[in-house]
Amino acid sequence: MYYEPLLVPLFLQVLLTFFVWIKMYLSRIQEVQDKRIDPQAISTRSKSRDLLTDSAAEADNFMNLFEMPVLFYTAMLLALVLLMQDPVLVILAWLYVALRVIHSLIHTTYNIVMQRFRVYIFSCLALFAIWLRLAWNIF
Repeated sequence: MYYEPLLVPLFLQVLLTFFVWIKMYLSRIQEVQDKRIDPQAISTRSKSRDLLTDSAAEADNFMNLFEMPVLFYTAMLLALVLLMQDPVLVILAWLYVALRVIHSLIHTTYNIVMQRFRVYIFSCLALFAIWLRLAWNIF
């Protein structure tokens, strides 16, 4: 069976997003039940922010997965369309996804900000390197 080497980290990043989404909703459902919150009381994001404090880290992490990772998805799709899958790009893609997994684990568990921040910065540097590599190969 043939597959493109960049597809695995791409799909793992998507899987991470779904995993955090499930974790967030399970936490939120539990929190609503435990605190006996009327669902209408959390009808907007600003209202839920005030009431759903126990599941805030999961919600914040879920939102994070639609910020910088958008550039990762774009880079992977560009690389696939242009058939650019050299070993450096594949390693950088795996590094980025691994760092995002670690970031999500820290964010949704013990949430030590400076540890999370360091991992985030390294993931951004890996993403920047991906884009530099793509630019180098294109131009």
